[in-house]
Order: sequence, then C-alpha cells, then structure tokens
Amino acid sequence: MNTIGIGLLGAGTVGGTLIHRLVEEHAAIAAKTGLDLQVRRVAVRDPGKQRAFSIHNGVITTDALGVIDSPDVDLVVEVMGGRDPAGDLVLRALQAGKPVVTANKELIAARGSELIAAAEQSGVALLFEAAVGGGIPIIRPLSETLAGERITRVMGIVNGTTNFILTRMSEEGTAYAEALQQAQDLGFAEPDPTADVTGADAAAKAAILASLAFGTWVGLDHVPHAGITEVTAADIRYAADLGYIIKLLAIAEDTEAGVSARVHPVLLPSDHPLAAIRGATNAIFIEGPAIDELLFAGPGAGGDPTATAVLGDVIDAAREILAGAQVAPRIRFAPSELADFGTVPTKWYVRLEVADRPGVLAQIAAAFGEADVSIKSVWQEGSDDEATLLIVTHRAPESRQRDALGRVRDLDCVNAVAAAIRVESDEA
Repeated sequence: MNTIGIGLLGAGTVGGTLIHRLVEEHAAIAAKTGLDLQVRRVAVRDPGKQRAFSIHNGVITTDALGVIDSPDVDLVVEVMGGRDPAGDLVLRALQAGKPVVTANKELIAARGSELIAAAEQSGVALLFEAAVGGGIPIIRPLSETLAGERITRVMGIVNGTTNFILTRMSEEGTAYAEALQQAQDLGFAEPDPTADVTGADAAAKAAILASLAFGTWVGLDHVPHAGITEVTAADIRYAADLGYIIKLLAIAEDTEAGVSARVHPVLLPSDHPLAAIRGATNAIFIEGPAIDELLFAGPGAGGDPTATAVLGDVIDAAREILAGAQVAPRIRFAPSELADFGTVPTKWYVRLEVADRPGVLAQIAAAFGEADVSIKSVWQEGSDDEATLLIVTHRAPESRQRDALGRVRDLDCVNAVAAAIRVESDEA
C-alpha cells in the first residue's frame, strides 16, 4: 500500500467532513485508488472544541507551521479560509516542496498568480477544484479538457445563497429579508451574509473562472461586482412579464477590448439553461465555437460536495508524489489585455417612476439618444398623475449606458430611477 501523510490547516465544515471521510472511508478509498491516505496533523484554533469526527490523540494542534514542517506530512490541505494567514502558510508549504490542495477561492483570486508560480518553481502541484462551484468539476475541464478550445464566454451561478434567495422571491413572492432569513435557517447563508449578497464571494470565483478560461491572470481587483440587495419583488414581477428571470451571474468573456470579468444581477431570458437553475444549486455555462454550449450544474456549497472536490485533488496530488512525476497539468498564464468595464457592451433594463404627462417619453428618449444609447422597448403603466416606465436598451458600451442613466436621472419629469439591472441575452 502506498502511504501518504496529510496535514490539514483548518477543521471546520469542509475540513471536518474531509477528515471524517478519510477516516471512515479509508478502506474504500484504498481499494479504489491503491492509496493509504493518513491524516497525520490537523491545525485548529481551538483544540478543545467538540468535533464531528474522531481522530487519534496527538493529531490535533494549534501549530500550523508545525503541520507544514512535519516530516511525516507529505501534502498539505488548506481549508481554513481567508487571505491571512492562509496565504503565507500555503506559500511556505509550496516553497518546502509540498503539494497543496485548497478550497479557498478568496486566496486563489487574490494571490493565485503568485502561488501558482511558487508551485511551478518547486515542481509541486497547487490544486483548487473546490474553490469554484463546490462539488461541480469545473477547474479540470477548463484547465485540461478544454485547454485547446477558444472559449468565448463563461457565465455562472456560483453562489448558492443568492440563487436560493432569488428563487424564493421569484417563485413564492417572498420578500428579500424573509428569503435571506430562510437561507440562514436552512444553513445556506452564513450569520453574516455580506460576502454572498454583495457579490463579493461570486467575484472571487469569477476571477478564477476568467483566468482559467482565457489563459491570462485576472485578479480580484479587476472584477467589478454588485449584489442582490437592491433587487425588489416588483422588478422580479416585471422581468417575468417581459420574459426574463433575475439571476446573480458571474460573467467572463473575451471582448474586443480584452478579457472582462464581472458579477451583478441580470435579466436572463426565461428559456436560457441557467434560468432553470433553482434553489442553492450552482451552474456554470461555457460557450465556444467548437463546443457550442456546455452546462455544468450541481451542489455548489456545503461540507459534503466541497469535501468531495477536495478529496479528488488530494488523490491526484498523492498519485503525483508516488509517481515522482507530474500528473496534474500545470496551469500557465500568458499576458493579455484586461478590458475596462466601461468599454464592455451591455444592455440594461431601467424602471423609472415619472410624471404622467405629455412629452415625458420624448424627453427620456432624447436623454438616451444624447448618450448614444438606443432604446429597444418601452412599457408603461399609469396610475393617477404618475406612471411607471420599463425601458430595455439595445447593447452599448457600459460607460454610455451609465451616462444615459445619469442624464435621465437629472430630468425634472423623472421622480425616481427605481431600478437599473443589466440584461444578458444574445440579441443586440
């Protein structure tokens, strides 16, 4: 039997589930892979905390550096999360010649280029399948299977919390605050859901997806993002009337101005494959000239699916150690232009509360025209001396769309710009 010693940094939901599987399913894993995977060291903050797994005495420690430096640890699994001190610990392990498996999307998005270079220099693997999409296998397809495909666009529902909330709002008419509370009660949302609902979590995943899809490093700082806190039940109803559903999407595409990555709510045509993704499920949609369209979908969060992805990486890293040769292809990046979001063509849905009097629509159309943005459709609903206008624009550079919105907001006839949400469709 080929024995590999594993050291873990962190033993929370994902780490604890992984340890439980490595211990309880040890014989089954060995029978299937020929690997004797031994948990040798586990670094935690509180060694006295009750845990959902059993482990030999002396394995639990508070000394993270000791885990990395231990001679009986062959590979390191980082599941502690965050940038610090996780980043420096992962770097130390790689520099010590030990492969690292991580589920830390924030760390990879922020320091991935540096860490991948360190792994390359040391000749060891840095694997992070679980960093995007939880249990959905997407890192390997992008970096290996589709390495020869010229991918044009990747769109993903990569945050289960926000997808659950939007599903409840659209299917049951639940208010945002109530849907968020339901997500927390069911364990889909953290007690502090800020990273989820503001789009920050999805932005980290978008940076990773864009980097792998287009072969150029896209740092987290290059991913503008917005969340779902301003999405209302009214806009969900109006979107449905227009043939759309609202989703929070991570979008990465190869534009004429360069590689672009962004996260924000969008109106998605109701017949798009991603429109059918409900609840806390994640999905990633890939487009390319040879593959046409591919959809990867599955559980995107939680201890079990994420631990499954981590375990797959652990097995690959272990095989590489035993083979004494590269098994997992190394990820490499080439310099390329990164597009300014202002140059990226977008379409918008705009909901305006306006005075219901003659000439209002002409003034609004003129404001859009002055910004060189064409209006595709207008729908009006009147009530007493006020009216609601729903406007969908044609595609134009993001900067011009924002200019148009600013001009409209300054009009005396416009009481409020109640909503402005981008539209993602193949139409111009």
